Amino acid sequence: MEHVFKFEKILTIREKEKERALGEYNEAVKRFEEAAEKLYHFLKQKEDYEEMYKQKLKNGLPIQDIRHFRQFVMNLERTISHYQQLVIETREQMFLKQTKVAEANIEVKKYEKMKNKHIAAVLQAIQTMENHWMDEISIQQFVNRRN
Repeated sequence: MEHVFKFEKILTIREKEKERALGEYNEAVKRFEEAAEKLYHFLKQKEDYEEMYKQKLKNGLPIQDIRHFRQFVMNLERTISHYQQLVIETREQMFLKQTKVAEANIEVKKYEKMKNKHIAAVLQAIQTMENHWMDEISIQQFVNRRN
């Protein structure tokens, strides 16, 4: 006796949505990590360059080199500012995707729980029918023995 869970197709769709949401989340994490690594790289570059500048400044530095340094640092700060904003945006996207994964997971679990309850009800119904048949067989055997 084949019993089909009536929401099987919906469960399958929800599982696919969950997998898609998980893939999008992983992609968002990857973008966040890339932006954070680039930000770190530029911050480190600025720190190293400022340290080198301080060392050169102690020994004396032409005005032209000071101007180049200032221009370079200004460009680097603009780049750093851009990547800081990018990190914030990618972090927000990552958290949004994480929320979607959690919601999709909840939906899947709801349908899985309904499926498990359905299976348990079907098994209980089968057990009840088997018990009923066994009672009928026992009654018939008892009646046949008396005759």
